[in-house]
Amino acid sequence: MPDRGIRILQIEDSKLDAELVLSELDADGVAYEVRLVDDEPSFLDALDQFQPHIVLSDLSMPGFSGQRALELLRERDQDMPFIFISATLGEEAAIEALRNGATDYILKQNPARLASAVRRALREADAQRARRRAEAELIRAQRFESLAMLAGGLSHDLRNLLQPLLLAGDSLQDYQDDPRLARLGKLVRDCGRRGLDMVQSMLSFARGARRAEQVRIGALLDALRLLLQGSVPKTVSLDVVAGDEQLTFEGNHTELQQCLLNLCLNSIQAMPHGGQLRIETAQVELPPEFFLEAEDPRSGPYLRITVSDTGVGMDTETLARLFEPFFTTKESGTGLGLLSCKRIVASHGGVMRVQSALGKGTFFSLYIPLEELAAEQSEADDEHSMQGEAERVLIVVEEAAQLSLLSDTLDAWGYQAHASQSGTAALQWIEAHGVPDLVVMDADMNLFTGVRTLAALMEHGYRRGVILLVRPDRPLDMSELPTLEHLYLVDKPISTRRLLRVLREAIRAGHQA
Repeated sequence: MPDRGIRILQIEDSKLDAELVLSELDADGVAYEVRLVDDEPSFLDALDQFQPHIVLSDLSMPGFSGQRALELLRERDQDMPFIFISATLGEEAAIEALRNGATDYILKQNPARLASAVRRALREADAQRARRRAEAELIRAQRFESLAMLAGGLSHDLRNLLQPLLLAGDSLQDYQDDPRLARLGKLVRDCGRRGLDMVQSMLSFARGARRAEQVRIGALLDALRLLLQGSVPKTVSLDVVAGDEQLTFEGNHTELQQCLLNLCLNSIQAMPHGGQLRIETAQVELPPEFFLEAEDPRSGPYLRITVSDTGVGMDTETLARLFEPFFTTKESGTGLGLLSCKRIVASHGGVMRVQSALGKGTFFSLYIPLEELAAEQSEADDEHSMQGEAERVLIVVEEAAQLSLLSDTLDAWGYQAHASQSGTAALQWIEAHGVPDLVVMDADMNLFTGVRTLAALMEHGYRRGVILLVRPDRPLDMSELPTLEHLYLVDKPISTRRLLRVLREAIRAGHQA
């Protein structure tokens, strides 16, 4: 953190000592704001109102202590630097303070290193916060990929179950001499088709929906009004304002409609005593600095769709977990609605923003790019390039749940997936059915390791592609691996799209061998 703008919360009951401490920062050219406190209530108030970057504290004061201040701070913030500055801090007390969460300690009689200690503490705090954000994002990504794989597997099974309904409906409609059977056939067929539409939505969720049609703002909002009929209570006023009803852009009308409907229903539920629900569109220019660190800073013209309400609002803790899978504040909620919205917007190349405060309502803003995405996605990112052509893939994974998910996912993407729960079973399958087009194998198996299984496969004449699923924290000793021309490593947790891209590459390379 740069020196300019450093907010220092100083705990000291002697103004003279406080000024002496700050003079060290002045002498070193550190620019800062400071708030001086000497009791617990003013300390807690300053944490909320002043929002310091760092705390400098004396060890003991009448009615308050630095140890108590440190305890209170750590209950609220694990990363904010806390430096003791005391004339009476002995070696044992200093060690104990560091164990309790203090960042550093400075003796009042030797304050020369204070400025450097402050700078270092702020840098380390920023690094620690960045690590925490990265860890949280990794956990969120792992949950999301697991959810996407599950959706892919479920959609495949449901599609198989629904297909007979369509056939039965068509067969029943052939009995035109019996109106009741014909009507029943039409009902069965229509239900089956609606079910298949839902399955396709699940597949879109698992794969990432593609932009496929021209969406007109007026038509999108008209359809949303129609869907909201009967859902908006009399105590809630609905305002829909379209900046340009004729504006069109490439997107998926159905999924954007689903996203907006989800946000609107959430808003209605957030206004149990009535209020205003407003849906508004506008064209805006987004500069590169608008985007967050993890987002693609693609500046240019965007369509902004805002869904706002005057409901109960959300606190900061809820906002922080808003897009976490399965997190919900509703008794009957699934915790997937907003996650689905975010994925739909992301699949259009867009981003989402949310603003909310308790008692002040909530604003959700969707930003959809109005210009063509550069190169309209490369072939590696195109789902058609990842679609299988009934190639036989042998999956060797010991853990049953992961084996089932992988098999269902590859089936859903057009491959013939064959599951084996051990290296021995895999060899037996090859002896019975012949050489597959590709082998996907977990490197971390207990009874018959991936390396041993790979060696045994090669002894049986297998020379095509192999994908090893490996854990980043357990790197393989490459010298132990048998020599195979087409060997690919994919890190766990598995990214579906990464696996599918590598799978296509491995199959093509194996067939050319």
